Amino acid sequence: MRVIICGAGQVGYGIAERLAAEKNDVSIIDTAPELIHSVRDQLDVRGFVGHGSHPEVLEAAGAQNADMIIAVTLFDEVNIVACEVAHALFNVPMKVARIRSQAYLQPHYQDLFSREHLPIDVIISPELEVGEMVLRRITLPGATDVVRFADNHIIMVAIECLEDCPVINTPLAQLSELFPDLPSTVVGVSRNDRLFIPHSADQLVAGDLAYVVTTKEQVRRTLGLFGHDEQEATRIVIAGGGNIGLYVARTIEKRQSRTKIKIIEANRDRAVKVADELRRTVVLNGSALDQKLLMEADIQDADLMVALTNNDQVNILSSVMAKRLGCKGNLALINNPAYHDLTKPLGIDAHVNPSAVTISRVLQHVRRGRIRQVHSIQRGAAEIIEAEALETSPLVGTLLRDLELPDGMRIGAIYRDGKIVKPSGSVQIKPKDRVVIFALDKAVKQVEQMFRVSLEFF
Repeated sequence: MRVIICGAGQVGYGIAERLAAEKNDVSIIDTAPELIHSVRDQLDVRGFVGHGSHPEVLEAAGAQNADMIIAVTLFDEVNIVACEVAHALFNVPMKVARIRSQAYLQPHYQDLFSREHLPIDVIISPELEVGEMVLRRITLPGATDVVRFADNHIIMVAIECLEDCPVINTPLAQLSELFPDLPSTVVGVSRNDRLFIPHSADQLVAGDLAYVVTTKEQVRRTLGLFGHDEQEATRIVIAGGGNIGLYVARTIEKRQSRTKIKIIEANRDRAVKVADELRRTVVLNGSALDQKLLMEADIQDADLMVALTNNDQVNILSSVMAKRLGCKGNLALINNPAYHDLTKPLGIDAHVNPSAVTISRVLQHVRRGRIRQVHSIQRGAAEIIEAEALETSPLVGTLLRDLELPDGMRIGAIYRDGKIVKPSGSVQIKPKDRVVIFALDKAVKQVEQMFRVSLEFF
């Protein structure tokens, strides 16, 4: 596939890295020469210095032969114009744009990005995507990662196995025998920085991070069996009243009437604006690193500190301070991947990486075949994929025990006619089934092939 990426920041670089590793023909454009030089030196891609919205730059990058343009610069207007130029002058089939300003995304403006007006096929809003990820983590406090599939009927949770975890040192096959009515499947395990697909004879050990696919109805029971019965937070302090913090607070006000929220916002004008937009949330103006202000926010009695400022250091330090002052748990927004390995030693319970969320969203539109959703795991080491089975798929009509599935993938659940089917040797996949699969990076291409039909692409 021939792909042009506008923007060589963290998101653009991450997308280019993934696509280049899969042998796609990638061109990346940015106005910063140092970013383009870095991309050229480190990745097998072509780099161009210039504006991604300028026709001559797009032409030099090969827009006339491109299958897709992905515009993820820091500026919404540049992303919009880049897609418009790619459509009008070069007839690029698929156009993806990152749009951060909520002013463009109001429901009553939903026709703005139609083919007749601004022909953008996929709009990605990082604030909304990250906000929903934060809300899922708040709802299921025992999980370190939460992703929903099949119209929210199937959930993948990443669960840390602690020393007192009831299911450690037990073969996975035996767990299925002990809980035959539990539609939960361990599809991946991260142990000592190694990610692998477990077999039925394998056992979980303390320190493992288990990736488990289950149903919406059984997710809390599953967390409980793994020793995580933490109660949902009802007293939350949010550091940062930006777009994400406001979205999270507003949504909690609508969905959870019992939850009490306090927001700490450093900018006074923004604090006033946020206070005007929220009904039950207390907004405090000041730094989330101010211990006196944290105490004024009753951090010592809070269930959860959610750090959502645009500064990684503030998010990390305020999360650590909150716990030291008595807060039961914390969740931090961390952009820089270099900080991710520091979270556990510092006592940060969970973190969200906005770049990873955006990259996952883009990948589901890059993948060939009937791919409905993609979630990237551990910086691209694996993906959780939801795909629709078609009559031509080699998976259809054969018992799972008789399928020669490639190494590095495991089926976690099947969604059929509104019901969840737990995968077992006696199950057959049928046309139109939605299949949730855990695939290591080496197996992703094979998963795509299984769900392709003719040369259909979207």
